[in-house]
Amino acid sequence: MPTFTYKPVIHRGENRILVLFAYNAATVVELRKKTNAKWSKTLSGWHIADTVEHRIKCKLSLKNTAVVEKEITSSPILLPKMSNNTKEKNENIRKGKNELPTLSLQPIQYNKENSIGLFVTTNKTIRDAIKRLPEVKWNANLKCWHIPCTEKHYEALYQALKAMVIIDAKPLKYFLEKRKTLSTIEKQVAHKKPTSMGQVMAISQHNMLLLQRMVEELQLKAYSASTLRTYKNEVGIFLQTLKNKKADTLTTEDVRRYLHYCIEKLGLSENTMHSRLNALKFLYEQLLGHTKFFFEIPRPKKPLQLPKILGEEELRRLFKAPTNLKHRAILFVAYSAGLRVSEVINLRLQDIDRERQQLFIHCSKGKKDRYVRLSPMVLDVLEQYYKMSTPRPTNYLFEGPIKGEPYSIRSAQQIFSDARKKAGIIKTLSFHSLRHSFATHMLEKGIDSVFIKDILGHFDIRTTERYLHVRKDFLVNIESPLDSLYKK
Repeated sequence: MPTFTYKPVIHRGENRILVLFAYNAATVVELRKKTNAKWSKTLSGWHIADTVEHRIKCKLSLKNTAVVEKEITSSPILLPKMSNNTKEKNENIRKGKNELPTLSLQPIQYNKENSIGLFVTTNKTIRDAIKRLPEVKWNANLKCWHIPCTEKHYEALYQALKAMVIIDAKPLKYFLEKRKTLSTIEKQVAHKKPTSMGQVMAISQHNMLLLQRMVEELQLKAYSASTLRTYKNEVGIFLQTLKNKKADTLTTEDVRRYLHYCIEKLGLSENTMHSRLNALKFLYEQLLGHTKFFFEIPRPKKPLQLPKILGEEELRRLFKAPTNLKHRAILFVAYSAGLRVSEVINLRLQDIDRERQQLFIHCSKGKKDRYVRLSPMVLDVLEQYYKMSTPRPTNYLFEGPIKGEPYSIRSAQQIFSDARKKAGIIKTLSFHSLRHSFATHMLEKGIDSVFIKDILGHFDIRTTERYLHVRKDFLVNIESPLDSLYKK
C-alpha cells in the first residue's frame, strides 16, 4: 500500500487537504470514490474537503479550523494511514526529482492579515535560513513558518532560500491575482454613483467571490468585453441590494420579487430590465447550475423603436461640416459601408483591398468577419487623408494620439455630434444613425433586404426588416384621405 502525506492548504479561497502519494491508478480510483477528491494542476496533487472527519483520519490538528461537524457522512471514509518517515520522499515524488526540496508558498491568515505560509521539508540549514527571515513566525496549527504578504518580505525570502529549495509560488500567485481582481471590482462599486435605492451598499465577501467567479466564467467562455462589462455591472447592483444575504441561497420567487422592485420602485426601462435579466440568468443557470431558474419569470415587452435616419440633403451638410480631413474620412467610411463606430476605428491598413475595392471587417459584433464594398469616392478620400497625415498611420487606419493605437470611440462620436450641430440638424441622432441611414437608403434604391442583412452583419433578417418601416417610397405612395377629400 502506498504511503501518504497530508497538508492543509487554501485552494481557490477554500480550506482543503492536499493528499500526496506515489501515483497508482487503483489508489486514485479508491480515493475519489471514498472522499470525492479533486485534482489540482496548481497544487500538482489531489485534494479533499477540509472537514473534521478528514482531519481525524489524516491525524491533523483540529484547532482553529473553520469546518463544521454536520459535514460528517454516515458511512466511514477510509484514508490510508500517514507514515511519519515519508514526507521528504513524497515531496521529491511531487517535484519529479531528488535534488532540492520544494518550498510551497501558500496564502494563510494570521491575526486577520494575509501572510505567506512556508511549507517545506526542512533540514537544519533550511530551518536556520528561514528563522533569519525578517518578521518570520511559527504557526503551530498549520505546522509552518509564515511571513507578512508583502513584496519586500517575498524578495528577502527569495534571496535567502533560492539556492536551497525549489520555490513553488503558484498557489500564492493565484491568490494575489484574485485579490487584485476583487480589489478592482470593489473600487468600481465604491465609485459607482448612488441609485434611487439610496446610498450604495458594499457587496459582502461571499457575494464578491461569487461575482469574481462569474467574471472568470465569462472570460473562459470568451464573451465580448462589452457583454462582460454589462453583466458585471448588472449583477454587481443586484448583489449590493442583497447586503449580507448569500445570492446562491435565493429562490426563484426571491429573484422575481427583486425584478418587480426594479420595475415598480426604480422605474427601470424595458431594455435595462432585459440586460439585468440576462445577467442574472447567466449567474444562476450558467454559473450556479440552476436549470430553468427563470422559467416562470416573464420578460417585459420591449417597445418597437424605429431607427432614426438622415435625409440626403442633411447628409451632404453633415459631410461638409468638418474642416479636418481625418474627421470627414471617418464619417464617409461609416456611412458608405454602414459600419458601426467600433468597426470604423478598428479598421487596419491591411483591411483595405484596393484592387477588389473591399473593406475587411475583422471579428465584429458576434465575432463575425465580413467583407463590405469600398466606395471609389471613399478610396480617393482615404488616399488623400493618408498622404496628408503627419505622422502617417502605421497600423490602424485612424490612429489616436498614441502611435499604433486606434482612435477612441468617444472621439469618433464627438466628431459626429460636432458635425451635426454645425450642419444645423436638430434631430436627436447618434453616430449609429449613419448605419441606419445607409440601410434605409439601400432599401429605397431597390436592394433586397437579404443582401443588406449580409452587408450589415445582422444575425436575423428581422433586424434588417425594421428599415422597411421608414422607407420614403413606401410612405410617399400612400395618399392621405385628407388630400383626396380636398381634390374633389
